[in-house]
Amino acid sequence: MKTVVMIPTYNEAPNIKLMIEDVLNCGADADVLVVDDMSPDKTYRIVEELSKINNKVHLLLRKEKKGRGYAGKDGFLKALDMGADYIVEMDGDGSHHPKYISGFLKAIQDCDVVIGSRYVNGGKDEERSLIRQLASSFSRHYLSFVLGVKIQDPTSGYRMFKRTALAKFASKLTASDPFIVTEVLYKIKKNNLKVIEYPIVFLARFSGQSKLRPGILITYLFKALKLKLTGK
Repeated sequence: MKTVVMIPTYNEAPNIKLMIEDVLNCGADADVLVVDDMSPDKTYRIVEELSKINNKVHLLLRKEKKGRGYAGKDGFLKALDMGADYIVEMDGDGSHHPKYISGFLKAIQDCDVVIGSRYVNGGKDEERSLIRQLASSFSRHYLSFVLGVKIQDPTSGYRMFKRTALAKFASKLTASDPFIVTEVLYKIKKNNLKVIEYPIVFLARFSGQSKLRPGILITYLFKALKLKLTGK
């Protein structure tokens, strides 16, 4: 069974080498697929060099239609093209530790999708300030209510999919930005896929600052309501 870990990146040069090494050493025998949108800090060049010395490291360099959503969709489709049986989606800044992937692989034998969760027993969020924790709490309760999903951590972007599950909707994703995380959750619900939440500790990123701002978060909450009402 082949596992591909898909990591969308933009300006993660200080973090990506350590992130890739952690995935390769996590004990899951996984390939790493970095999807980069021509990062100005040349993240992709670091990945290119690593791919020359390790055939389990792959780069998908995107030059058009840039954006987190488009990158995620292209990364999903590329992972499927690579023959992945299990596809992991995770951030490239160090906040998602690869050590949980082996646990995901065990859990997914009983479901279609595993979500790395901060809010189930054993999970924890170490990165957030009090304000960000309050915003996260409101967002997750709002999304669970609006989308009708019984998930404790609907904003988590650390997920594993069975090939058969991801193939049901990957080509139909339309979000151009990080709202893809919510759109995927909506697709999971619409396709009646079975989900298990697996406890993780969400860590502070290795370096740099989060690209998610309060104003963007509010926009995404309105987008979630529109998605619920219109299906797009």
